[in-house]
Amino acid sequence: MKTRAKGPAVEIAVRERAALGEGPTWDAAGRRLIWVDILASRIHTYAPESGRRTVMATEQHIGAAKPRAGGGMVVNLRDGVATYDADGSNFRWLHHDPTPGRRGNDAAVAPDGSLWAGTMRYDEAPGGGNLTRISADGRAVPLFPSVAVSNGTGWSPDGSLVYYVDSPTRRIDVCATDGQLPGDRRTFVEVEAGAGFPDGLTVDAEGCVWVALWDGGQIRRYTPAGALDRTITLPVTRPTACAFGGPGLRDLYVTTARTGLDRPHPFAGSLLVLADAGQGLPVPPFAG
Repeated sequence: MKTRAKGPAVEIAVRERAALGEGPTWDAAGRRLIWVDILASRIHTYAPESGRRTVMATEQHIGAAKPRAGGGMVVNLRDGVATYDADGSNFRWLHHDPTPGRRGNDAAVAPDGSLWAGTMRYDEAPGGGNLTRISADGRAVPLFPSVAVSNGTGWSPDGSLVYYVDSPTRRIDVCATDGQLPGDRRTFVEVEAGAGFPDGLTVDAEGCVWVALWDGGQIRRYTPAGALDRTITLPVTRPTACAFGGPGLRDLYVTTARTGLDRPHPFAGSLLVLADAGQGLPVPPFAG
């Protein structure tokens, strides 16, 4: 099933009714895409070559799931960051930090294998969330201690820059980084009012930033200079994040949401794919 977009065709990779699909991540070792349904507390996987799918329930609302170097996954849950073994067993907290009214949200694995894990309050109150670096041994270092909705995080091809989204600001920010800590934070792109809110993002091999626009029904690509380079219109109003995957990292996968919509599009909540949309970067697994 296909619908036309401004650019590559938009296809349904996985037909699903996820309440809040999020966090697509290519697992190179498993040759599969990992993504989550935050509000249903589910981890989904999809292997495009075979079509095989799995669904695993988690203990709590889950903001992100990423592959681990030794197999299994690291997960950003309501009450902190934890790990599972490859078979879904041996749940273990790495960083347990329960805070009433707050949950884990988007997360990303840095070039050094650490997890940069974001949080937000359920009511999205300003200052109620944060971004924290979690090392392989569970050590937590605060990065941005006072944000509203911590979302997309990604690194330039040489690892010298990190891009970051606090969605209600309507900005993608950029910081110089030594690989472990961000430096001065400045505005990279500000999304105009009425175009939606920047959500999850990914960086391609040319250093361009691709971002999903919540309530904007678009994926946008910005050059390293911050110029709008490409706009892909989607059939759904609430795309949440995007990531390259598949053979050669050429296909762009997009997670979507149904939550809060009175009359969601039939594709809302599904995992979408734009074949041969660009050239992605390999992302390391979590080192822990």
